[in-house]
Amino acid sequence: MMPDLILPSPAKLNLFLHIVGRRPDGYHELQTLFQFLDYGDELGFTLTPERPGVRLAEPLAGVPDTDNLVIRAAHALMGQVSAPLTGVTIHVRKRLPMGGGLGGGSSNAATTLLGLNHLWQLGLNLDELADLGLSLGADVPVFVRGHAAFGEGVGEKLTEAHPPEDWFVILKPACNINTGKIFSEQGLTRNTPRIKIAPAFEGDASRYRNDCEDVVRKLYPEVNQSLDWLSQFGPARLTGTGACIFGRFPTESAARIIWESKPSGVTGFVAKGVNISPLHKKLTELE
Repeated sequence: MMPDLILPSPAKLNLFLHIVGRRPDGYHELQTLFQFLDYGDELGFTLTPERPGVRLAEPLAGVPDTDNLVIRAAHALMGQVSAPLTGVTIHVRKRLPMGGGLGGGSSNAATTLLGLNHLWQLGLNLDELADLGLSLGADVPVFVRGHAAFGEGVGEKLTEAHPPEDWFVILKPACNINTGKIFSEQGLTRNTPRIKIAPAFEGDASRYRNDCEDVVRKLYPEVNQSLDWLSQFGPARLTGTGACIFGRFPTESAARIIWESKPSGVTGFVAKGVNISPLHKKLTELE
């Protein structure tokens, strides 16, 4: 049976990630620049009038349904209305590596919120959906809003930005990173000076960095080696808390030349940076 709706669930990059302080609740204050990629997962939604409730067509390996952000997002939406809603089966086609810093789980949650809002005809606006998304994770609102953005707070305070839409080589070293371990490391930089405006990589891009990178390099030699390799061809950086790294290139052909020479045992892909989310482009076509 064909799904009633198929939507993209794009990856994001943190073009930089500065840790500018720590809140009393233990969370870190960040400044970051989010940009989407024209590559990611895909979600299909099949309405099941004969079978109420929300379910996955196939469970995600190693993730109980109760912890899956797709299921949690659907239940959060259901909690916004008192009337019973048509059941739905959600198909998740994963292409993004879990724990890679590309926002796959958060993107899946946002696609679920926007997709089911459309299918169930709930009429919630982006502000309402972004608030729901924040209850699921700090990165969900940027995917809900669908525009490249300068993020502050824990990443939820967003100002639209317009970085160059370059091409990227994204590499995934053969390791998985524990985000909690990174943020708890004593050697983590937590006092980077705040910047006042959303930069768009004008001028000296070397002023911007990922403050988690030095700690990740130290704890995960696979990431260190991949960063050293990719840095031969231009600035390379960690996205989020990793483990994926990226290098930016002006053209697709330049990126693919580097991609073809990547070290063995390293996975990844080539993708274009885009400032409007592919999810929002698709939803606009459906209006």
